[in-house]
Amino acid sequence: MSLFFRPAEWLPHRACWLAFPSHEDLWGELLPQVRFEFAALCRAIADPDPVTGQCRGEQLKILVLDETGKATAHSYLSDLNPQFYQLTFGDIWLRDTAPVGLINEAGERRLLCLPFNGWGKKYQLAGDSDLAIRLALLMGIPYGSVPLFLEGGAIEVDGEGTCLTTRQCLLNPNRNPYLSSAEVEARLKPALGVSKILWIESGLVNDHTDGHIDTLVRFVAPATVVCMLAESPEDPNCDVLRTIYEQLQTLTDAKGRSLEVIPVPSPGRVTSQKGEILPASYVNFYIANTTVVVPTYGVEADAKAVEAIAKLFPSRRTIGLPARTILEGGGAFHCITQQEL
Repeated sequence: MSLFFRPAEWLPHRACWLAFPSHEDLWGELLPQVRFEFAALCRAIADPDPVTGQCRGEQLKILVLDETGKATAHSYLSDLNPQFYQLTFGDIWLRDTAPVGLINEAGERRLLCLPFNGWGKKYQLAGDSDLAIRLALLMGIPYGSVPLFLEGGAIEVDGEGTCLTTRQCLLNPNRNPYLSSAEVEARLKPALGVSKILWIESGLVNDHTDGHIDTLVRFVAPATVVCMLAESPEDPNCDVLRTIYEQLQTLTDAKGRSLEVIPVPSPGRVTSQKGEILPASYVNFYIANTTVVVPTYGVEADAKAVEAIAKLFPSRRTIGLPARTILEGGGAFHCITQQEL
């Protein structure tokens, strides 16, 4: 049997799955602005031609709760020709609750449904824990699981045998309290089709995902990663980002290559409406077929970070879009997307 593996995100996608922001009890007065930011992201992923209107990017597959939600979503996205699917879901974080796509060398597809416990039992929302399996059944693609609690945002792969993750998340007592790093590796490697796992210690301040790697380090090419560095000692993540940057320079991938480590600025201190530090990250971008969509936060470093990331993807159009309101929920663009292979 051919090995199924998780390919790099820059390879072609059939579609992008998202969930239309719908829960007033979760978002409150922020919901209209969240929908505005969501729609802008969808437009960048679909990438309509400004002259013909024909979408050059990815097919959008949007979850909605009911007919009312479908009508509202349609009012935002109708010109992008999305496909709507009525399913119960807890919130918009499909990177963590939707199935993870795998392929083999023959191009056959499988789905990996990750056991989900609400980010360490912090946010257990109705419709999230079994969403991956329900989506796999809807998609009609064979699926399997892995005996580990983790989320899609906790793993970052190069498609050539290497996976990045954090100890803070996968070895957290709120997820896998009785497993060592070796035991986690023994389960995760065959599930993702990787041969080497690189462990980063911990993540951003106030990250309720307990250090998801997709806010810290991303592969942008074979043996090449991007991370953030603080531009001010007052950045709440100054020390942890420096530690990550220095550790990455000591690591080799599954093929024995030293990593090329490319730093971009950190957003610095970004706070919620209540004054709490938020886990803002520029590397929480989504690599779509024709675009790279980078979250921005209305801070000084936005333009510099988008420009730096654009240089890493010369064959795509890099777009910086506001994600400040979505971030109030704990994440940004990568967190609310999941590619279909």
